[in-house]
Amino acid sequence: MTLPCGLPRPEGEREALERAWRAPKGWRLLSAVNNTHIGVFYIVTAMVFFVLAGILGLVIRAQLAVPDNGLVDAKTYNQLFTMHGTVMMFLFAVPIVEAIAVYLLPGMLGARDLPFPRLSAYAFWAYAIGGLAFFCTLFFGQSPDGGWFMYPPLTGKEFSPGRGADWWLLGIGFIEISAIAGAIELIIGILFTRAPGMTLAKMPVFAWAMLVSALMIVFAFPAIIAATTLLELERAFDWPFFIPARGGDPLLWQHLFWFFGHPEVYIIFLPAAGMVSMMVPTLAATPLVAYRGVVAALVGVGLVSFALWAHHMFTAGLGAVSMLVVSAASFIVAIPSGIQVFAWIATFWRGRVTLNTPTLFLLGFHFIFVLGGLTGVMVAVLPFDWQAHDSYFIVAHLHYVLIGGMVFPVFAGFYYWAPVFNGHRLSERWGRWAFGLMFGGFNLAFFPMHITGLLGMPRRVYTYPADLGWNALNLLSTVGAFAFALGVLLFLVDAARTLRRPAQDHGNPWNAGTLEWLPPRDYGVRSIPQVSSHEPLWHRPSLPQEVEAGRHWLPGTVFGGRETLVTHWRDARPLHLLRLPGDGWWPFVAAAGTAGFFLLLTVEQVVLAFGCGLLALVGIVCWLWESDTVPPAATVEVADGVRLPVGAIGRASHSWWAMIILIAVDMTVYASFLFSHLHVSMAADVCPPPGAALPAARWAWASGALWVAGSLSMLAAGRALRRAADPRRQRGVRALVAFAMLCSAGAIALDVGGHWRAGLDPTAQAWSATVGVLLGYQVFHGAVLAIMGAYVLARSWSGRLAPQARATLDNSGLMWHCAAVQALIAIATVQLLPRWLG
Repeated sequence: MTLPCGLPRPEGEREALERAWRAPKGWRLLSAVNNTHIGVFYIVTAMVFFVLAGILGLVIRAQLAVPDNGLVDAKTYNQLFTMHGTVMMFLFAVPIVEAIAVYLLPGMLGARDLPFPRLSAYAFWAYAIGGLAFFCTLFFGQSPDGGWFMYPPLTGKEFSPGRGADWWLLGIGFIEISAIAGAIELIIGILFTRAPGMTLAKMPVFAWAMLVSALMIVFAFPAIIAATTLLELERAFDWPFFIPARGGDPLLWQHLFWFFGHPEVYIIFLPAAGMVSMMVPTLAATPLVAYRGVVAALVGVGLVSFALWAHHMFTAGLGAVSMLVVSAASFIVAIPSGIQVFAWIATFWRGRVTLNTPTLFLLGFHFIFVLGGLTGVMVAVLPFDWQAHDSYFIVAHLHYVLIGGMVFPVFAGFYYWAPVFNGHRLSERWGRWAFGLMFGGFNLAFFPMHITGLLGMPRRVYTYPADLGWNALNLLSTVGAFAFALGVLLFLVDAARTLRRPAQDHGNPWNAGTLEWLPPRDYGVRSIPQVSSHEPLWHRPSLPQEVEAGRHWLPGTVFGGRETLVTHWRDARPLHLLRLPGDGWWPFVAAAGTAGFFLLLTVEQVVLAFGCGLLALVGIVCWLWESDTVPPAATVEVADGVRLPVGAIGRASHSWWAMIILIAVDMTVYASFLFSHLHVSMAADVCPPPGAALPAARWAWASGALWVAGSLSMLAAGRALRRAADPRRQRGVRALVAFAMLCSAGAIALDVGGHWRAGLDPTAQAWSATVGVLLGYQVFHGAVLAIMGAYVLARSWSGRLAPQARATLDNSGLMWHCAAVQALIAIATVQLLPRWLG
């Protein structure tokens, strides 16, 4: 569909937009939900954690500056390096790229906002509240000290009896839920809210990078949620998943952790690479070389990265075939990464480059990241990895990849996109000094670590004797670290003084070609542009004036509220108008309740914890209650002579696809638990082990039949709703939903009763513990479905459930089907696997 430019629109439409999107004032700004505010909150909070983790790193380097140093003792040092790594990886690296995406992507896509603004607000506040509470454990001697990877048995109750490990497990576990919520928001936003005409082949590379990265989060992060659940159950209830004496295996933790941990490296790198692919063409004043190749490389890195998790386990005693396959994958992943590097170099070569601050940071990124990639190829060689593993060579490699591959592009992005915030560029002179200190300080800090590692210095030692030849190299590393920190401080001071200046129109200072450089407003764009090329502002220089004059799609607000367009995921043709929620406190309340639930469980305040959990549930229900309403009109005019439906149902609805992604997350968590059961079963001498008991098959399959009946009942309820527009005629719908609830409750009762009668004891051995986890996950789903069913009934009784507003029923039905599939897989696995192994 093409849209000819319409006539300039009345000024009253602009005023209506400003009223609909006006930000709250004062302390009420904390209730804002649109991306221009949540994105800024997100970025600032992530940078606070970057600074805090950096300070911890400086203390570490001060301790190691000279041999036999007593600045901190061994216990404190263990807490410092654990918190440094944890905060950098979990509270800075992933959140900062999601934060930049939340802020920039709606503008890049030509949308007014992301499709679930309250979900973005919830994800941010859960992250901010939980992250700050977790960091503060350092001041009370309660922080973890088992490393950011938390390997058992060191982190089991026997060797870590305090609460530090529990803070890590419960705190980080739910912070990852925040990251997953952000990923769902970004996937749906990228696929369904692009400007008309912005096909997949015209999508900005940063959007491609965030799409791949968010999909990786969906399938990688559930593994760490499952792993933290297992370890916390072992610590709290003595379920021996990782205790070899009772059939557990510490390697199970490593498999689960690194299935998350190694893809996380690329989850961090790919968005940074996407930013580079946006900045390089603008700074070189020429289109990106090999756009399709770069996009294919992003997808290739995302796929191959999931074959690399055992890259960190070459010294863990894996089989020869497994190690050779992972070693080969470690070489292969360098190919798509190299394609991107050569594309950037070719773009610089073809263009006219000015050595301004963003360009300097990008050139620094190229140097550091390529060197980090070369050392990555070195550690992919098995004999070399066996020698360098757990030495300072690995510390150097890690920082060259992460700081070179992510931090330098992010700082380039700060200098490049700062005018989008308030119209002002950061100081060029200060920026050059910041770059020089950061680039020089970084290489001075971390390049010598390659040598200290090859000389035999192990990781995670709090001091060292003076006669090992490491003295000068460690001192150089410490000097470099402080120089790097000084560069960061210069940037922060410059950013604070520049971004406090009064806002003005930026005027596209870099002459960029992408849509985020349209005149920015709280409502995004005055009208949603029609796109016909990769660089629409280069292709059509008059586009900013046309958009500001309201001559493109949706030039105002149809119903007086916040709205944007939903377009087809592939060719970006307009499909329907999406009404967006306004500002409100419920996301903040729900996030605070969620954080309180997990954090209070850590200190064993169970009653208060469940009170916070109830508060979180109330907050979520209240914010959802205002959504999924019957639209005021069936169709509306969104451009001159063009009418579109208002909202959509079923597979045409963005919320249906969001539920599909949530189910993918849920199934991946379940798959991680199932893998744990299979791993323990295959490792056992006899399956089931002596003393373990299985429930009678008749009870198990009867439970499965009830799960299927509940799923079918929800399908029938969906069909019945199509014929029951009047709430007074929805008795059949309500009866079917109530029957589904009874079926799931009966299935849970049969499951629990069958295992209880069989004498299931999860503390006896790891096999029984994994069966207990599978059972517990089904009980959890039963509770969730009970809440969802009650919510659907409440919507029906209140008159809010209708054929035109049925997302509540459809999405609940999807979760019912998911729970039924999981139950059948669990029953088949637990009942039939012992026979196969026998």
